Amino acid sequence: MIEVLTHAQICKKITRMSYEIYERNVKSDGIVIAGVSGMGAILASLLVKELREISPLSVDQMEILLDKSDITTSKVKFSTNPDLKGKTAILVDDVLNTGKTLAYALHPFLDTEVTKIEIAVLVNRSHGKYPLKPDYTGYELSTTLNEHILVDLSQDQYSVHLR
Repeated sequence: MIEVLTHAQICKKITRMSYEIYERNVKSDGIVIAGVSGMGAILASLLVKELREISPLSVDQMEILLDKSDITTSKVKFSTNPDLKGKTAILVDDVLNTGKTLAYALHPFLDTEVTKIEIAVLVNRSHGKYPLKPDYTGYELSTTLNEHILVDLSQDQYSVHLR
């Protein structure tokens, strides 16, 4: 395995992404950070923590519950019932590969009155099969389809590896 990003580099990426989110949403009536189950939810928590430290924005958090191993038949739902009316929703996942997971994760937002939906990812592999592009990217990484990106944000030593 090859280490792509160290703990310190990931922390800097999260800080930069948070400032970008703040700058683009400074006039927003509120932001809801929605992390996709797993590492996406953990990344969402880290972004929320940073946003609350650097900005006066009203920031809420929730998780998008779905089964990544069976995305096409999995029921996709919110972990909570947040008030999204007039707010900006930012959908967060650790890695954007083909876009399939994020396309399905967008489904519950279709019945809401969000002002806009944005996408934030730590690593963008740019193998887009779905018309989704992240608004906030920590790191662009060209890979082959056979390679795998392993993101670990679960401990005090974050890492991103290429396998």
